[in-house]
Amino acid sequence: MDRESIQERFGIIGTSAALKNVIDRIRQVARTDITVLIQGESGVGKELVAQAIHQISPRRHGPLVIVNCGAIPEGLIESELFGAEKGAYTGATERRSGYFEEANKGTIFLDEIGEMPPSAQVRLLRVLENGQFTRVGSATVLTTDVRVVAATNKDLAREVEAGRFREDLYYRLSTVLIHIPPLRERKEDILPILERFLHRFAQQYNTPMKRLEPETKALLLNYRWPGNVRELRNVAEQITVLIPGERVTPEAVRPFLRGVTASGGASELMPVARGAAWNDASEARERELIYRALLELRLEVREMKEQIEKLVAGTALAVPRHAVEHRDAAPETGQYVILRDADRDDYAALIEDVPYEIAGEEPGTNGTRLAAGAPKAEDEEPEIPTLEDAERELITRALRRFDGNRRQTARALGISERTLYRKLKELDEDL
Repeated sequence: MDRESIQERFGIIGTSAALKNVIDRIRQVARTDITVLIQGESGVGKELVAQAIHQISPRRHGPLVIVNCGAIPEGLIESELFGAEKGAYTGATERRSGYFEEANKGTIFLDEIGEMPPSAQVRLLRVLENGQFTRVGSATVLTTDVRVVAATNKDLAREVEAGRFREDLYYRLSTVLIHIPPLRERKEDILPILERFLHRFAQQYNTPMKRLEPETKALLLNYRWPGNVRELRNVAEQITVLIPGERVTPEAVRPFLRGVTASGGASELMPVARGAAWNDASEARERELIYRALLELRLEVREMKEQIEKLVAGTALAVPRHAVEHRDAAPETGQYVILRDADRDDYAALIEDVPYEIAGEEPGTNGTRLAAGAPKAEDEEPEIPTLEDAERELITRALRRFDGNRRQTARALGISERTLYRKLKELDEDL
């Protein structure tokens, strides 16, 4: 079966290179009985991959038994997996078969394998090695012919290092490793998946097919999708049921996205959870904090750069002529060359090292406003606004121009409304 046929049959949507690699790996391992470990974040579709492996394998006529190891209480997981004899524990009123007996001649899918307790790990290792196991409360050795496909959203290698998962079991499970990347790493798959869900829910709820505005598509592509395909499905269902009409605007979608507030933009950062175990944060969580701090700093620098560019827009730099024509010659007083915007990049390094002027059109200055470091007449004391004063002036002028409309003001300044609110609050505190 080719790649396109597998995607069509099992509803695996997407054209990204990462997803194609997953499909190709499914095709390679399905025809064998080799043990497979599927890794990926919650909601990426690990169970869908397991079903595809089983359905195109020689065992497709046998049962596919799905077990969520994280949903079974620790005291019952061994009896659920391997069965129990009558009287083996309180409440065991009769002999019962376990999932491994039910999956004989088929496939057993052990989801959330990282949640399995150590005692059950020992039994599972034995089944993987020779297919033998015993029911709880029995010494009779039973045999099963089953293929094991496991899945986890944890890094099992780190779980092994931490002593929470057996090393020998990890190597036995990960004979073939299939990693499903999250949606944020394959953005080209987001809109096709969403369109498929929208079409499905429009038919299910007998509603018109929704049409996404270009700005809405940009918002969805920039969102991080922490819940991956599962979250995308929920958002598609909410769009179908809760948004009236056919047009879908960014304002209507934002309330459905975790981490993007109604007043924020798609570039806003995901909140970092602070739970009770914050003091025992892992290395990964520390990296997330550092990454968030760097992103916040980057946003601030970008906004400051945009404001400075707006402040000096239309100006020109006056550089001593000798510095441009004869860089090693002695300066000649009063001889300057005006560098417009197109020339600035060529002389960027030069301008940093020589006195300069900013040419303007202020009355009384003969078309020249002196900047720091340039020769000044004794009676001229030009005032250069600080960045804070310039920022205050820009915001005040923009608010006045748009009659106090903060949304239009933020758009004109090239910043988000959230940043504008913060700036206004800081200005109020300074006054």
